[in-house]
Amino acid sequence: MQSVTQFIDVDVPVTTAYNQWTQFEDFPHFMEGVEEVRQLTDTSTHWVTKVGGSEHEFDAEITEQHPNERVAWSSTTGPDHAGVVTFHRLSDVQTRVTVQMDWEPENAKEKVGAALNFDDRRVQGDLERFKSFIESRGAETGGWRGDVS
Repeated sequence: MQSVTQFIDVDVPVTTAYNQWTQFEDFPHFMEGVEEVRQLTDTSTHWVTKVGGSEHEFDAEITEQHPNERVAWSSTTGPDHAGVVTFHRLSDVQTRVTVQMDWEPENAKEKVGAALNFDDRRVQGDLERFKSFIESRGAETGGWRGDVS
């Protein structure tokens, strides 16, 4: 099993950062390789990704979600992975967003990429693009405030 932990500080209130992160269908705007995300239910999503020239489709379930604190998920089909995104209020106008993710590389190409830390760089790049996306807008595109225990 491979893992990655990356974080970034964004210059928006914790509510704004959290609300935007719950808008899964907007992920292709800032996540490299994410072609499409469809929200099927409050806790179920369908993903289409393209990584290293390989396309993957999978479903993921939100396993835990607490407004302004965390969103955790686990794949239910396709590549085996799980993770959590946490939101930490640094001030009234700044939030630390931390992504922790575990996954099982499926082939030699993915294993080599993990060994060379490509996954760490990709997650950090996604966080930097999230920062640009939310700070340039100044407001979230929506938000889901439900609680999943």
